[in-house]
Amino acid sequence: MKIAVLKERAAGETRVAATPETVKKFIALGTEVAVEKGAGADASIPDDAFAEAGASLGTAEATVKDADIVLGVQAPDLAQLKGAKPGAWVAALFDPFTKGEIVEAYAKAGFEALSMEFMPRITRAQSMDVLSSQSNLAGYKAVIHAADTFGRAFPMMMTAAGTVNAAKCFVMGVGVAGLQAIATAKRLGAQVSATDVRSATKEQIESLGAKAIFVEDVEGIEGEGSGGYATEMSDEYKAAQAKLVSEHIAKQDIVITTALIPGRKAPVLITDTQIATMKPGSVIFDLAVAQGGNVEGSKADAVVEKHGVKIIGYANTPAHLAADASALFARNHYNFLSAFWDKEASKPELDEEIGDAIRLTKGGEVVNERLKGA
Repeated sequence: MKIAVLKERAAGETRVAATPETVKKFIALGTEVAVEKGAGADASIPDDAFAEAGASLGTAEATVKDADIVLGVQAPDLAQLKGAKPGAWVAALFDPFTKGEIVEAYAKAGFEALSMEFMPRITRAQSMDVLSSQSNLAGYKAVIHAADTFGRAFPMMMTAAGTVNAAKCFVMGVGVAGLQAIATAKRLGAQVSATDVRSATKEQIESLGAKAIFVEDVEGIEGEGSGGYATEMSDEYKAAQAKLVSEHIAKQDIVITTALIPGRKAPVLITDTQIATMKPGSVIFDLAVAQGGNVEGSKADAVVEKHGVKIIGYANTPAHLAADASALFARNHYNFLSAFWDKEASKPELDEEIGDAIRLTKGGEVVNERLKGA
């Protein structure tokens, strides 16, 4: 069996889908691993490190030739897969809800597309969950970049010249990224508060030493969706939340927004009117900017200044921590494939719970139920 790892070609993508660590582990399972030359350069992994781990190095064409499985961070263009075996697996991020044409093209080409972002949020798949591993780093990076942009200190400082007050940081959305943002802001010494539409997160917020800001006594809350994701809220809840946020956000120095709903545009959490109530010099980091943004007027990879407030956000936040992001992503890939490994089979045999969840295409057709209902 041959596993191929190509160099990422998407704009701004610095990660790589395998590391010397996972190459060694795959070879120990009895497979051949081929890596395109330069694949790890942006993640500080030289070709020599892959070679020492046992991988063969070559051109893109040589790397993918006769491959049974192709690993990627973002799904490669079909042109890059020329020479792979018929029916080869391609495991990567496909963004299937917004890039349906790519999924259709994979189906027509006969490849089996495995969408790693569709990994089910179940206990035994936690080590395979790329969204969680990458969001964890994104939450950290959001606070670090916001702190760097903010023109004041984060912690309280007692000096002979007087006291520097701690910065106030508000985290909106308490998933994996939000929890890491809370923890990071606390480590830096900020006064941290957080909110979410899911009442179950209140205990998590408080366990990290932050203050929970929640709408109380409002009917029609539908915040808790399947797999722990947030869903749409009732109109009554939205109105109550907007009022609460408006009152709280005016007192904040740093705001981190993280809210996403799978398959839909990111919900707008902060309006221009609310931005106008914030103090000059405040900073908002919009982690959802690539999906339309939680902040009115935010732009990916740009600093937007409105009413004296700087609004920032990366199109691909994990790519700004390429080495660590690659290491975690590569382990997710290895944990996924090794869980179903069979040396005697041409490819691992996925079970229904995980296989049906992440498989987009098979036998020339789009087979994923989530896409059929989209």
